[in-house]
Amino acid sequence: MDRDERRGVVRATSYADVPRQLWVEEPAVSRRMADPVRTAAVRAVIIASLTMIQGMVAFLCTLTGSWLAFPMVLSSVGSTVVATWAVLDVWVTRQVWNQRNGVVSIPSSTARQLRRERRTARRTARADARQAERIRRSRSGRLSRA
Repeated sequence: MDRDERRGVVRATSYADVPRQLWVEEPAVSRRMADPVRTAAVRAVIIASLTMIQGMVAFLCTLTGSWLAFPMVLSSVGSTVVATWAVLDVWVTRQVWNQRNGVVSIPSSTARQLRRERRTARRTARADARQAERIRRSRSGRLSRA
């Protein structure tokens, strides 16, 4: 028994019978990044790639003995600092976004479960207090009539 038979797939007799799909939707594995975080990440990738290109040009200029080697090495060092700053900006932007908009709590979250239990306990306590008040009122009403 081959793989297709185990899956329950019926084999086509010819290639004309096989449905061809150009695009197959797959569910997303992780949530999408927030817009400011994505913007910072794209900016960091562009800056880092330009820094690597600049470093390669500086290296090749050094090998050839070009007069451009020294200015390129200096600017590569500066670009490395800027690229590091851009990567840190992604991290900081992500932290700020999480603090401002809250972390999405998942159903198995411990804090959410505790809040749910406290809320249920408060509702039960209020219902018991209302019931006790009704009983007390009905007893006091009977005593005053007698």
